[in-house]
Amino acid sequence: MPDSALPPLSRQFVAHFGEMGSKWGINRTVGQIYALIFISQRALNADEIAEMLEFSRSNVSMGLKELQSWRLVRLRHHPGDRREYFEAPSDVWEIFRVLAEERRRREIEPTLSMLRNALLEEPASDEERHAQQRMREMHDLIDRLMTWFDDVQRLAPETAMQLMGMGATVTKVLGLKDRLTGGGKAGKAQS
Repeated sequence: MPDSALPPLSRQFVAHFGEMGSKWGINRTVGQIYALIFISQRALNADEIAEMLEFSRSNVSMGLKELQSWRLVRLRHHPGDRREYFEAPSDVWEIFRVLAEERRRREIEPTLSMLRNALLEEPASDEERHAQQRMREMHDLIDRLMTWFDDVQRLAPETAMQLMGMGATVTKVLGLKDRLTGGGKAGKAQS
């Protein structure tokens, strides 16, 4: 990549990540910084990032700190150079795993904790019993999804990719199509 100009394909990718950032819970600048680091052939320092994206150095520094807190970039030093360089993990499965862990830690675990505490409360009315039952259903679903996700996380990346590629086949084998639509013997047996 040239020092200051992004090729059109790279510019398009970086712009898209910036736009999607707000939908993913990060700001546009952080999304663009990450996209640039992700597609770069080499680790970049903050000055290079600021120049390529035409951002202020302070915005880049804040963005890099946020990306480091999410564990999405790694800090590198080059011998004889005092500047800090940043790179993204090369394995996309690793990136997905880290993102999922961070989202879980920041969003899902606090929700599970709140639900656990609510389920320990003694309901004082039918309305509260109903609300608590709904919370129990939510807790159980999230807890089960997290247990399944932990199992998937322990798989080798190749095995996980193979499992994902089997999507429709797995649902057919398990008879989930009928369960999902509520039809068939499997769906009625589960009711």
